[in-house]
Amino acid sequence: MEAPVPVTIAKERRRFYDGGVWSSGDQPEIPPNPDEDPRIVLERRLVEGEELFVMQRRIAYLDRDFGELLVPDGLAFTTDLTSVPALFTWLVPKTGAHLPAALLHDGLCCPPEARTFVRTDGDPAELTRVDADRILRDAMADTGTPLVRRWLVWAAVATSTMVFGRDTSWSPGERFRYRWVALVSLGLVALLGVFSTLDLFDVRRAPPLPWMGEASFLVELVKGLLAAVVVPAVLGLLWGRFRIAGWIMLIGLAVLLHVTIALFAITLLYRATEWLAARLPRRRTTRQPTRTG
Repeated sequence: MEAPVPVTIAKERRRFYDGGVWSSGDQPEIPPNPDEDPRIVLERRLVEGEELFVMQRRIAYLDRDFGELLVPDGLAFTTDLTSVPALFTWLVPKTGAHLPAALLHDGLCCPPEARTFVRTDGDPAELTRVDADRILRDAMADTGTPLVRRWLVWAAVATSTMVFGRDTSWSPGERFRYRWVALVSLGLVALLGVFSTLDLFDVRRAPPLPWMGEASFLVELVKGLLAAVVVPAVLGLLWGRFRIAGWIMLIGLAVLLHVTIALFAITLLYRATEWLAARLPRRRTTRQPTRTG
């Protein structure tokens, strides 16, 4: 069940449907209804300044391998919607067509002691984090999420699984290997991207890179772009069964490195401006009452 082998998934919106509600007090449980569209009912809460949401109604998903899955299993379940860093919400927004799949994934990825989903056709313990990542990818396809976006999201969560190794059936050796292959290759691509940029602008202290050489700006730029694909593609092979996630993450990092740095700088500038504005003395203006008559 764990091998994330890519398959072509046809969009099937009816795999998501209304999951009903739990029994509480005098209210009887309302069972899932495959004939009704999913209803996402959220209550907004602020927890230590962080915006979180509590699902007031379940959503149901009919997975191709695990059957019917219901999320959440109780009202204690909170979510931040799609878990995307603020720098990348231009690429993957917090909400959209992919939201039902993101909520489903949040429920499937809670630790076993705080399980927040129901598998009606079998033992929930058989579903690992790697399975949850694959379900997310397929579920996004069922909701009509665009191809590139859903593979980017899947690659990001698969990389997180490799780095943290929680709720997997891996041995300690596998966890160690996956973690360091991901971290070292990502760090190496970022470092090479910085060196290539310095070489492109002829910074003398920049270490020479064999694929750049001495050429015109345009030629070096083309060479750098080719290297931003070839080098990550080779490093991605080290990711083993997660090599597709490796190719997506490493090539994406190489290509979007400068955009990310620029967005990070703009974000820092904005936050510094807000910090400064909050501490500057403010002039209070008092409006004088207007006399009439």
